[in-house]
Amino acid sequence: MHGTTEIRRSGEAQCCGDGAVETFRMGNKGLVDLIWLRGKGSGSIQVLSNALLEFTLQMLEIKIADIPDVDLTRIGVTSYDNFLIEVIDPVADYLDLLENVFDFQLMKELLSRPDFRFVFDAMHAVTGAYAKPIFVDRLGANLDSISNGVPLEDFGHGHPDPNLMYAKELVNIMYGENAPDLGAASDGDGDRNMILGRGFFVTPSDSVAIIAANAQAAIPYFQNGPKVPTGWKFFGNLMDAGKLSICGEESFGTGSDHIREKDGIWAVLAWLSIIAYRNKGKKVGEKLVSVADVAREHWATYGRNFFSRYDYEVDGSVSSKQGIRFVFTDGSRIIFRLSGTGSAGATVRLYVEQFEPDISNHDMDAQEALKSLIGLPTDSKKPCWTPPARGLFARACPKLDILVSLTEGD
Repeated sequence: MHGTTEIRRSGEAQCCGDGAVETFRMGNKGLVDLIWLRGKGSGSIQVLSNALLEFTLQMLEIKIADIPDVDLTRIGVTSYDNFLIEVIDPVADYLDLLENVFDFQLMKELLSRPDFRFVFDAMHAVTGAYAKPIFVDRLGANLDSISNGVPLEDFGHGHPDPNLMYAKELVNIMYGENAPDLGAASDGDGDRNMILGRGFFVTPSDSVAIIAANAQAAIPYFQNGPKVPTGWKFFGNLMDAGKLSICGEESFGTGSDHIREKDGIWAVLAWLSIIAYRNKGKKVGEKLVSVADVAREHWATYGRNFFSRYDYEVDGSVSSKQGIRFVFTDGSRIIFRLSGTGSAGATVRLYVEQFEPDISNHDMDAQEALKSLIGLPTDSKKPCWTPPARGLFARACPKLDILVSLTEGD
């Protein structure tokens, strides 16, 4: 069963103030995933999560209601005795929510320009159901701007992960001749995203920083100014307390407190808003401010953080609370973290980051900028080992390499 973060969170925020329990049957093993959502779509607080876990360990059976199948194509309420099932239109509800966040007219004016082109790759995943109603029907983008827009159970035999490896079709378009001005992709359940300009890849850390720096001017929802940390696990509490409004993470997750979760479509609309705002009033034929221009202006103001991530798949069971961080005196970092979100076994993720304040170095190849940390030879374009990781992993080469050298731009 493929669900979406946006539906789950925005629907919960609108319909169930005291929270709700969701269950999903996962795969052929009959496993059940229990999810508790608080009011406004927030995830469960840690104390409650621990209590629910303790309770599940004492459960002896699960009872399932014996009711006929419900017609999920019909909007409305179906009742069986005192058991009520409501089928909603999640796209309409989500669109209503977004129209309270963004200036849709501003984005529509950008997308209607003959000198601006946009492409969105839904990767045959769930955001394909949102792409046409939002980008085409509401914002006026051309229908052919949506690629892989039909959700498929097997994702069209692809892997719906919006990064430089698995969204290669989009990357080839954005680095090809006569590339569009803005390209974006979203993942299987719609909570993550990738942003590209013409010949320019926006790293996840740059994306959330640039959105935060431009949100107050370009996005009406943040007219009083955004508040921005990183990470997700405990941030629902900060959102509820009014201490957080924009959040992001290294694995292409970006969102805000309009819902209590990462939101891929939101991130795409945020970038459309920024580009639309920066080009407001420009006549056809005038040079438009590009994604690359926005990023470089951001680096000139705040400095650039060169960023790299490698994923190593490891045989064996998944472990938790494992990681190690090396922080250097100049603020550079190397982090190893064990993740259970890989496709097989566990995944060891290696992050490398270094801050560069000198504007003359901002267009350096990231491999060159980071070579002192990761030990890469200067002529290597895709390393199969890194000194800090040598001997630790069963896999010789990283599965995913987003060590970014794609910064040519316009």
